[in-house]
Amino acid sequence: MKLKLGIPKGSLQESTINLFAKAGYKINVSSRSYFPTINDNEIECMLIRAQEMARYVESGVLDAGITGHDWVVENKADVVELKELQYAKSTLNKVRWVLAVPESSNINTPKALEGKTISTEVVGITSDYLKKHGVSAKVEFSYGATEVKVPHLADAIVEITETGSSLRANKLKILDTVLETNTMFIANKNSINNKWKKDKIERIVMLLEAALNAQTRVGIMMNVPKGNLSKILEIIPDKMPTISTLSDEKWVDLIVILKQERVRELVPQFKELGAAGIVEFPLNKYLD
Repeated sequence: MKLKLGIPKGSLQESTINLFAKAGYKINVSSRSYFPTINDNEIECMLIRAQEMARYVESGVLDAGITGHDWVVENKADVVELKELQYAKSTLNKVRWVLAVPESSNINTPKALEGKTISTEVVGITSDYLKKHGVSAKVEFSYGATEVKVPHLADAIVEITETGSSLRANKLKILDTVLETNTMFIANKNSINNKWKKDKIERIVMLLEAALNAQTRVGIMMNVPKGNLSKILEIIPDKMPTISTLSDEKWVDLIVILKQERVRELVPQFKELGAAGIVEFPLNKYLD
C-alpha cells in the first residue's frame, strides 16, 4: 500500500523538508517534477500549494498533507486536523492574519471599515470576520504584494505576518488579529479510518513532533559529586534524569534534557554546586 502525502510547495517547502529530514525522512525535490522522492517505499509525495492542500486531502486525491490551519478554514475543508506542528517559514512561532491600514489612515477600528475596500488572499476568512463585527465592506482577492495595495487600491488589507517586519517596512499599522494559525498535519476522513494508513500517518506525525521538540531542547551531561546530587536534582526541571555510577564512588554521571532558554540559567548553578565535565549536546528527536 502507498500513503499519498502532500508536501507544501512555496514558502513552507524548505522548512518542511528540513523537518522531515530530522524525523528520518529524506525528501529530494527535482525542479522538473511535482513528485519528490522519499526514502520510504510506502509513501508517495506530491508538491501542492498550501492554499490548495486541504481541498485535495478532502477529495481523497491525497491521504494526508501539511498546510496551514488558515487554509483549512478558508476552503471550509472537511478534513481531520490531526496535529499542530508549530513551525513557520523562519521561526517556530504561530503566524497571524491581521487587519492593517496605513499608519496615516484615520481608520482605527474594524467598525470604521464600513463601505470600504479590503484587499486580501483570504476572502472567506475576511468576510466571516467582517460579518462577526457587523461590518459591510468590499473584499477583493489579492494576487500577491498585498502590502502595496493601500492606500491607492484598497483602504485596508488582511495579510499574514510572522514577525511584522514587512508591514512596518510598508508603513502599515495593525488594527486587529483576524485569525491565528499554524502549520497542521491533516488527513482525509476515509484514509484515517483505514488501519494501515492510520498507523502510518500516526508514526509520521510522532516523528515530526519529536523532531520539533528537539529543536528547542539540548542535552546536558556532567559529573556530579554525590554530596551535592540532591541539590542539583532540586533545581532541574526534569525529575527523571539519567544517573550512572563512575569509577570514583564519590561522583556520579548525570544526563538531563533542558529547554534551551533554561541552559544559561542552570549551567552556572550546576558549576557552583561542584559539577564538572559539563557538556552540552544537540538533539535530533525528543519524545516525552
